[in-house]
Amino acid sequence: MVDSAAAGDEAVTGGRTGGAGTPGIEVLTRAHAYLREVVAAVGDDQWGAATPCEAWTARQVLNHARIDQQGYGLALTGGRPDSDPFHPADALDGDPAAELAKVLDAVAGAYDGLPADTGQVPTPLGPLPLPLAIGAAAMDAAVHAWDIAVATGQDRPLPAEAAEGIGPAAEHLVDRLRDSFKVFAPARETPDDHDRSATLLAFLGRDPHWSPPAS
Repeated sequence: MVDSAAAGDEAVTGGRTGGAGTPGIEVLTRAHAYLREVVAAVGDDQWGAATPCEAWTARQVLNHARIDQQGYGLALTGGRPDSDPFHPADALDGDPAAELAKVLDAVAGAYDGLPADTGQVPTPLGPLPLPLAIGAAAMDAAVHAWDIAVATGQDRPLPAEAAEGIGPAAEHLVDRLRDSFKVFAPARETPDDHDRSATLLAFLGRDPHWSPPAS
């Protein structure tokens, strides 16, 4: 199990150095650290694995997540990602971890460079208060990391600290996104509401106990 609280500053920031000038930036960098760890552990023959995202392989989920993160970073400067996240270009022919790292470094750096008193910021979901924007980007990264982890048989649950940090953004945004854009399946019930990670996954329409279909 990944223990984000004990991972150390370097793991939390994905190897970046320098000050964390933006309040709450650790929510994003912890989610990024989880996504990096999961992607680095995927075997070359596992990218075609089925995932909790219906009809998408692990490779497609990673391409989607990469474009989503690119979108959050570029939105700050009025830019747009290089493809539609729901029909993402495949940029993983070389080293998937390295291609992902380029995007994660850029988006984390962009948010970390914002003034501490920043109010609302532009995002792919429209303008949001900075803490919700950070949480939305983190939610996307962490949940798709979990999708890839369970698809490829990794024992890397969604860290409780990550789920806790993402919770406020999920509570504010997910029902609207589910109703308006159908980007999340209906929420599920969880038998143990003390498990913050399972509760978040179920709220996002995922089965916390999902496993790959038998071949």
